Amino acid sequence: MKFILSSFLILATSSILLYAQKNERPEIGVEGFASASTTGGSYSLGLKYGVKLNENIIVGPSFRILKSWSSNSVGQNYSFSINGLGGFAHFRYSNTIFGGVEYELFRSPINSYGYITSTKNFVSTLFIGGGFSREFKDFVRVNAGVFYDAINQLNSPFRSSYMMKKTNPTTGQIAGYIPVIYRITFFFPIGKIKEDEQLDEE
Repeated sequence: MKFILSSFLILATSSILLYAQKNERPEIGVEGFASASTTGGSYSLGLKYGVKLNENIIVGPSFRILKSWSSNSVGQNYSFSINGLGGFAHFRYSNTIFGGVEYELFRSPINSYGYITSTKNFVSTLFIGGGFSREFKDFVRVNAGVFYDAINQLNSPFRSSYMMKKTNPTTGQIAGYIPVIYRITFFFPIGKIKEDEQLDEE
């Protein structure tokens, strides 16, 4: 875990230094999720700071906040917030598709049985996946993809968002979850367009 986190921190730091030398335009990525019902709800907001190593590769650090709350019929209420730090690397091809790796480290109060505890343990996620990627008028790029958590810790805060379920063939009951999620991220370029980029567009 420490090796993975250290690798991403080194990657993020080196990319920022490279940006300072090459003056590439960085991007801010924003993604979110929200759900609510009469018994509770949750939301998540993720931010990415991406530095373009070239026209295809973008890397950088990320930050995420998750909040969840619930109440039941006997008057028991709970709520919790989780913050996480990490890093990401995306490869974009022909303004059509992308592939990527996204690592995040959280302190989560969720235990392996899905219950909320008074203590928080460190939880890692390592999502690998890809999907559709398209830039619109040099204003925003949309990434819509499916990711698989290669670590899949039992107390991951993303377990409630998994898309796929395992069912018992005999009883038909849910026997587990496959750690696959979808993500839609909007990347906004910041800074001025370089003169050579303007000439290329003309």
